Amino acid sequence: MGNEIDVHLGKRLRRRRRLLGLTQQQLAGACGVRFQQIQKYECGANRISAARLWQLSEALEVPVAYFYDGLSAAAQERAAECESGGEVLASKETMDLIRAYYQLGERPRRRLLDLAKSLNGDVEHG
Repeated sequence: MGNEIDVHLGKRLRRRRRLLGLTQQQLAGACGVRFQQIQKYECGANRISAARLWQLSEALEVPVAYFYDGLSAAAQERAAECESGGEVLASKETMDLIRAYYQLGERPRRRLLDLAKSLNGDVEHG
């Protein structure tokens, strides 16, 4: 569920930034980060901390709650799609996979995650 929230916050961030006509570089400068960090926030790749969310809300002239608008509907939709999610997480195969994943170093983990995402994309689009 965390990733869904990160993606939602990122979409709201991008929408507001564009509405104000700001570049990622300009917003990054206002928050004291590099524009690449804004890119990662906007696509949901990086989680936005509470302090950073506050800075972004100030720079974009919106209340922090703006970023969460519409989230409950999206969260409910996601929950309906994954009703059996608890069963999947409880399976032995899933637990074995998680343990093996975290025994890898950071770089192999990242490569494995990228591979899994690319395979998922092939299934969804092909």
